Amino acid sequence: MMRISGFSISLLLIVFASPLFGQDSIKAPLSIRGGVDIYGPIYNYYYPENMTIEGYISFDPDLKKSYVIETGYQNFTFSQNNYKFSSDGLFLRLGADFNIIKPFQSEGKYYAGVGLRYGMSLYNTQVPSFSHENYWGTATSSISTTSHLAHFFEVDPGIRTQVMKNISIGFYVKLRFMIYSGSSKDLKPVNIPGFGNGTRIFSPGINYYISFSIPYKTLYVKPEIEKVPEEDQETVKK
Repeated sequence: MMRISGFSISLLLIVFASPLFGQDSIKAPLSIRGGVDIYGPIYNYYYPENMTIEGYISFDPDLKKSYVIETGYQNFTFSQNNYKFSSDGLFLRLGADFNIIKPFQSEGKYYAGVGLRYGMSLYNTQVPSFSHENYWGTATSSISTTSHLAHFFEVDPGIRTQVMKNISIGFYVKLRFMIYSGSSKDLKPVNIPGFGNGTRIFSPGINYYISFSIPYKTLYVKPEIEKVPEEDQETVKK
């Protein structure tokens, strides 16, 4: 947490300390980037019933945005007194990230912004057993494996900073909105891989990434000089 707080503060200084930068142009790389999520394995260590493996690849067409592909696999189990549920499947998200830090300040190394994603999840669900008590006793049954295809949309605010040459760390808050779960209204899945709680329209999440960059092009960036309004210019002359 100390490390994350440190680079968060560093990014804020970069965003708001523009007057500290000199006026010369700087080199800023455009990169192809790949990363792996470390939150899923850490969560699985403490909660073995939920295993998620996830990664991404991104491409910088310019210093203000990146095109992103995220993919992964999740295996989830849930049980309570009279009910057991399991789901597993692959998921894919496509979209873009938009950097609010000015190119001269980001230097192709720092990111603070928001991403948009369209997601799909191809998953299987199964209810190995469930029971229900009534006047005649306890009835036990099960539901065999069924396949589904879900569609959802994400808004992903996040930050990322370079900690070593071509190595970055960062996190995204995942705000997911269901479009179509692929299941019936009467039997909603407890969990949808890549989305989360399938019984709700909104499902938040988080990813912590370690990223590796391969620069493919270098740009020379100059600071943006704010234009002084004509009225102010006349005031200065007087």
